[in-house]
Amino acid sequence: MRKLLFIDCCIRGEISRTRRLAEAFLNGLPVGEFEVERVDLGTLELFPLDRARYFVRENLLAEDRLGDPLFSLAKQLAAADIVLLAAPFWDMGIPAQLKTYIENVSIAGVTFSCDEEGRFSGLCRAERMVYLTTRGMEIADGSEMEQASPYLKAICKFFGIGGLDMVSAWGMDVQPAEEAERRLSLAEEGARELAKSI
Repeated sequence: MRKLLFIDCCIRGEISRTRRLAEAFLNGLPVGEFEVERVDLGTLELFPLDRARYFVRENLLAEDRLGDPLFSLAKQLAAADIVLLAAPFWDMGIPAQLKTYIENVSIAGVTFSCDEEGRFSGLCRAERMVYLTTRGMEIADGSEMEQASPYLKAICKFFGIGGLDMVSAWGMDVQPAEEAERRLSLAEEGARELAKSI
């Protein structure tokens, strides 16, 4: 059975439109093929790397103490076969909560390695990252104003994840309610279809 890691950054919880896409994707998965492990970023106490935390982490790495609980999220990510990421579009990119998670799992020797000449290689085994998102503004996929997917593609390459698939719905806050619902329903169907092909 393959491991699917669901990184849930649906900040509005049960009323989140992005959560609807995630539920559609999970419901579309082939039955019995995946063990789903969920990380709810809204329940974790994650902090950006300030000076004190940076030195704690660096000291643990210098002592080769990768068994420390500080590295558990990074190990979980590295062991996943598929990564499902659900996050709303905020400030032209991703929420700070998600960026903080990525900062906390960017661990040399766990999710990536780097040689003495500065060449890196990813250590994560995931075949794909699936990124599900909704945008309140009328910003379509591929727009220069949409900076979440280019960043996540770079993270996939850095961590060794095979590639990025994205399903999105946009204009959610500016379109009439009926049109916004139509777009969201189409994205839900897209998420279900993608799940069937994973």
